[in-house]
Amino acid sequence: MPASSAPDTPPPPYSYASPSPSPAPSPRPSRLPSPAYVHGYSDREARRLGDQADTLAQLLHAGTGYPAGSTVLEVGCGVGAQTLHLVNGSPGARIAALDRSAASLDQARAQLAAHAPHAAANVTWHRADLHRLPFSDASFDHVFLCFVLEHLPDPVRALSGLRRVLRPGGTLTAIEGDHGSVVFHPDSPAARRVIDHQVRLQAAAGGNALVGRQLYPLLTGAGFADVAVRPRTVYADASRPGLVSGFTRRTFIAMVESVRDEALAAGLTAPADWDRGITDLRRSAEPGGSFHYTFFKAVAVRPADDPADGDGRGRSGQHSRSAGSFSRVGSSCGMHTNSLTPGASSAASFT
Repeated sequence: MPASSAPDTPPPPYSYASPSPSPAPSPRPSRLPSPAYVHGYSDREARRLGDQADTLAQLLHAGTGYPAGSTVLEVGCGVGAQTLHLVNGSPGARIAALDRSAASLDQARAQLAAHAPHAAANVTWHRADLHRLPFSDASFDHVFLCFVLEHLPDPVRALSGLRRVLRPGGTLTAIEGDHGSVVFHPDSPAARRVIDHQVRLQAAAGGNALVGRQLYPLLTGAGFADVAVRPRTVYADASRPGLVSGFTRRTFIAMVESVRDEALAAGLTAPADWDRGITDLRRSAEPGGSFHYTFFKAVAVRPADDPADGDGRGRSGQHSRSAGSFSRVGSSCGMHTNSLTPGASSAASFT
């Protein structure tokens, strides 16, 4: 029976036990792409990143603030979507924003000039690969990265290099999503399949759309101490129209829609099956629908006695003691602030 006419059967629950999901059996030939940024660099993607950053600013940046005069490295700044919120939340901090794409850096500069011209003097722009950071050891008080690790084939290597440029006692903040956390209504096997296609394409491109759940072991494995990870949950229904529009439609569904051509080219699906899945997924943003997603935010510290060598690895993994709260992380370096305390809820509450 041709794959496109095969009857729909419910796939397993949308969660994975392993970092890289095993491809579901399919009679279609596999022509998955070579490593690349799976979402592309289109104007539409730039707008999606902006919508995502603006919609989730309260959720993701709450509790993150850097004091005046402190030095902050933002890794993978892209088009500056998160940079704008960093400078607004830490107006006196000196931020070095780094990305490997010259075009993205040009867009980021333009965004900052248009929306936060007062902060231009506090931001420097650097075109470089995060595996070849052009900075001396212990150059920064803090490191910030958001939605970067999900695109890397070796996150521990990248984090180890970032530990090198962080001063002993300085903090690293990492924010990542996890597509395995998606729950929506009305449920649909076809909709879950199109999400799974995006997960598989990202894995083929060298990334991991399920990386949020792995932040703790990744950071401890890279030699960080006092690692604290907390979930940041988004829930959207008709009572929260801003989240329905800004997150469900313009962030998550738009992200999945963007890989349609790649999914078809890879032989993961047929046009009719893809369109059915997207149509079903859009119902979660209609009256009577709902959508849930969990991000994970981690704060970690470079140990004060860390003798990291030139490649940043040092005694990786020997300082993997954990902290019970973000407040301990803040006090350990005396500079980074975070409002979460033990037992505090990190779920989003929007009106």
